[in-house]
Amino acid sequence: MTDFEPTTDNPDRIDDDDTPVESKARSRDLVIRKRRKWAMRAFVLVIGAVLLAQGQSLWRTAIAVVLGYVILSTGLAVLGAFARPLPEPPPPGELRRVKLQYRCSTCGAELRMTLANDRIPTPPRHCSDEMDLVTAMEDV
Repeated sequence: MTDFEPTTDNPDRIDDDDTPVESKARSRDLVIRKRRKWAMRAFVLVIGAVLLAQGQSLWRTAIAVVLGYVILSTGLAVLGAFARPLPEPPPPGELRRVKLQYRCSTCGAELRMTLANDRIPTPPRHCSDEMDLVTAMEDV
């Protein structure tokens, strides 16, 4: 047994159980999303019922309900995207931003490298030859 294997089961049978462990946070997130969808649908249907009760035509009410649902769900999706935290940057020394342009001398294909782990990484290969660095050395 290595240091990284979980010991939640009998150590003799630990390799027999390869079932993935589901995250509780993800399942809670799914439950919350389902509740929000049902609440949004109920809200839009209540608004539709109020419009029908006020004497609006069926077609206008149906269009208003559909458009309201689309606008509301799009707006909540956009706001939800703002609420998610940004991913953590890679540890220092692993990757850094570069702006290198390479060109294949055989076929003329060009490649732009934006992240690299070295100051000047080894050129990529294309058409079984190394690509030529087009970026001026002053810009590196």
